Amino acid sequence: MRLLLRRLSLSLILFLPISCREPTVTTVENLVYEVVAEHPHDPLAFTQGLAYGDGVVYEGTGLKGQSSLREVDWKTGLVRRIHRLDRRYFGEGVTLFKGLLYQLTWLDEKGFVYTAGDFKTVREFSYIGQGWGLTHDGTHLIMSNGSDLLTFRNSETFEVVRQLSVRWKGEPLKQLNELEFIDGSVFANVWKTPFIVRIHPETGDVTGVLDLSLLEKKAQAGAGESAIDVLNGIAWKDDTNTLLVTGKFWPLLFEIRLKESGTQ
Repeated sequence: MRLLLRRLSLSLILFLPISCREPTVTTVENLVYEVVAEHPHDPLAFTQGLAYGDGVVYEGTGLKGQSSLREVDWKTGLVRRIHRLDRRYFGEGVTLFKGLLYQLTWLDEKGFVYTAGDFKTVREFSYIGQGWGLTHDGTHLIMSNGSDLLTFRNSETFEVVRQLSVRWKGEPLKQLNELEFIDGSVFANVWKTPFIVRIHPETGDVTGVLDLSLLEKKAQAGAGESAIDVLNGIAWKDDTNTLLVTGKFWPLLFEIRLKESGTQ
């Protein structure tokens, strides 16, 4: 019976509306940035997601046996509070929405909701498939699963509202990972690359790309002989209109500001 219900749920998702049309964006804006500041970051943190609120950074980390949810002083890198996930879970993306923290897991099809003030678990939720990045648009949670799809979900029930196929000049853009909603657009890190793309939340068109390869090189230089992993962490500081970005095992958290840019 459980398998039957699972297949039925999957079939219903397949028939939900997916926003996918001929792209109106034929040029993609090259997003330009300036580094405002560099801050310390725990070099042992396998960063899976960042969120900012109330003057602190909330960070989700991964790897089985090491996954956690953290409250971090972003200026000093000090971990103020930590909640460790059960060793069976591989933690993924996090987001802060209406005073609650949502955290995904990679392959276990389960997520957790905590109160932001004390990390108390208030409920769990389930989904079909992998969990990667997570953000919200003020109304719905937005989730990635490593494909070209973004899934908009009800924040109370986690039911699927709609799915969005992301396109780069008409072609599907896969491996969308860490997410952040900024000024009406979805920003997504593309896994295994130093790039963050800006996505129109209705059409799925990629409208801009941010190349952070120079920051990746700085992070590696700061790590010395220790190897860092890929870019994976985006948090919008709405009080200063700046972005906090980092990566897995990066010793630095960069604060950057977007500037005027061009197209490609």
